[in-house]
Amino acid sequence: MIRQEIRTQLEQEAEPDYRAFQSRLAPGVTDILGVRLPRLRQIAKQIAKKDAEEYLIQLQEAAAGELCYEEKMLFGLVIGYAPMDCERRRQWLDLFVPVIDNWAVCDSCCITYKWMRSKPEYWWEYAWNWILADTEYGIRFGLVVILGHFVDAAHIDKIFAICNEIDNDGYYVKMAQAWLVSECFAKFADQTFLFLQHDQMDDFTHNKAIQKICESYRVPKEWKEKLRSLRRRS
Repeated sequence: MIRQEIRTQLEQEAEPDYRAFQSRLAPGVTDILGVRLPRLRQIAKQIAKKDAEEYLIQLQEAAAGELCYEEKMLFGLVIGYAPMDCERRRQWLDLFVPVIDNWAVCDSCCITYKWMRSKPEYWWEYAWNWILADTEYGIRFGLVVILGHFVDAAHIDKIFAICNEIDNDGYYVKMAQAWLVSECFAKFADQTFLFLQHDQMDDFTHNKAIQKICESYRVPKEWKEKLRSLRRRS
C-alpha cells in the first residue's frame, strides 16, 4: 500500500527541531511531522512518475482528519507534478482544495502549478470559482493561484475588481488579498497606486497591502513615501 509506505518514510525522515520551527510558522496546525519542503517536493516528484493516481486515490479515500500536514502537502504537490490533462487535474484539485487547512499547504502547492499559465483562461476561471465558493481556504487558494500565475496586463483590471468584491472576514483571506495587491504593485505600480487611492477593501486589508508593498525591496523609496500617505486610520 503506497500511502502507508510513504507515511513510514515521512516518519523516518521527520526532524523534531524542524517540526517545532514549522509549528511556529503555522499556528494551530497540530499534525506536522517535521519533513522539510524541498524533501517533500522530491518525494512528490518520485510518486508522480509512476504511482500518482494510486497514491492520490488512497489519500482521497482517507478521512481528511487522518492526513498529516506532510500528506496534505504531498496531495497538492503530486497533482502539480504528475502528467495529467486539464480535466483530470481539475477533478483532483476539486478533491484537494477542501482538504487545505493552513496557509503553508495552500501557498506551496499553488505556486507549483506553473502549467496553469499554458491555459490561462481555463485556470483563471477555475481560480475565480474557488473565490466565489466563499470558504476561507478556497478563497485563499484562488487568490494565491492568481498572484502566482496571473499578475499580468491581461488580468490586472480583473484582479482589482476581485479585490474590491471579496467580502470575507477570514484572516488568511485578508492576508492573501494584501499579498496579491503587493505583487500587483511590483509589476504595475502606477495602476496599483490608483487602485489603492479608491479601493473598497476593508481597512485592515488596505493597510496590510501598503505595509507589504513598503516592506518590498523591489519598490523604490519615493513610492513608499507616497503609499504611506494612503494609510487609513482605524
